[in-house]
Amino acid sequence: MSAEERYVRVSGPRELQEVTESAEERPAPDGVVVDITYCGVCGTDVHGYTDGHMLPPAVFGHEWTGVISAVGGEVTGLSVGQRVVGGVGPACGRCRQCAAGHARQCELVFAEANGVDEAAPAHGGFGAQVRVSARRVIPVPEGVTDVEAALVEPATVTFHAVRRTAMELGSVVVVQGAGPIGLLAAQHARNAGAGRVLVSEPSAARRSTAEKLGFRDVVAPEELAALLTEITDGLGADVLFECTGVPSLLQPSAELVRRGGTLSLLGYPMAESSVSYADWQTRELTVIGSLAYNHEDFVGTLRAIAGKRLDVTTLHTGTIGLSDLGSMLEELDSGRSSHTKVLVDPRK
Repeated sequence: MSAEERYVRVSGPRELQEVTESAEERPAPDGVVVDITYCGVCGTDVHGYTDGHMLPPAVFGHEWTGVISAVGGEVTGLSVGQRVVGGVGPACGRCRQCAAGHARQCELVFAEANGVDEAAPAHGGFGAQVRVSARRVIPVPEGVTDVEAALVEPATVTFHAVRRTAMELGSVVVVQGAGPIGLLAAQHARNAGAGRVLVSEPSAARRSTAEKLGFRDVVAPEELAALLTEITDGLGADVLFECTGVPSLLQPSAELVRRGGTLSLLGYPMAESSVSYADWQTRELTVIGSLAYNHEDFVGTLRAIAGKRLDVTTLHTGTIGLSDLGSMLEELDSGRSSHTKVLVDPRK
């Protein structure tokens, strides 16, 4: 293991601190040390950077993959040299949710998904190494590339959302927003048996990416209502996945859903949203909120990637080094970036 550890963390609003310090010699007894190969840049990272205080430090850089370089004495089933992704462990079986029979809402898993890990340092995957609990690393199957592994986490967020939505086979689905989350949600919806998937996105570059992924009903937002009316004879979508997180779009999104249909919320708004409660009630909408994931979602996502049923590589549009992270966060925050998904390689 290297004698020095290099990483980047948020030190204030729009301020990054690049740190080089002595590396821990050993992992925690129930933990591992992972040498980072890639870490994806997420919209949550952008918000954490611009706000400076929104996230615990360990969440900054949570889409990582790497190779285990050290294993704690209490750890079984993992070995040095093994490729892994960062995720969450199985339901604990002991918390209040688990004890009440709600294992999918395990409190320990939810805490891990939000960066709480006693074995982790005060930084996430934007660094050369990361120390985490062994239960939080998931082996990467043979045949899954390092780039694919780096995109497992966002693909798992969307796997979880589509699974929670439990749409019927043959559904007419609208995906609003063709950023990484929207493009992944659209693919999962297709895999789950959607009859037709409409993708709405203002960016021409992102619409082009959606088309490369095999989607044919890809339109600018101002064209969506007319196309949906034509396809459904004015009925509306069976399911709409809202993937932008833009507060002002919440009610207009709901109005695209047919009476008795489902509005599934993936985008995370950073401000209050105004909706028509009466409209939602009158039309008997089912509203699904989705945040993060479970251990089984990671397993299912890795199987989908390994089985070539999910294309994540097409989303990868650039790789940068740690020193370029600040400028990339600024670019992504500007809204003018042409990137879909950027990876950070700490070895550069």
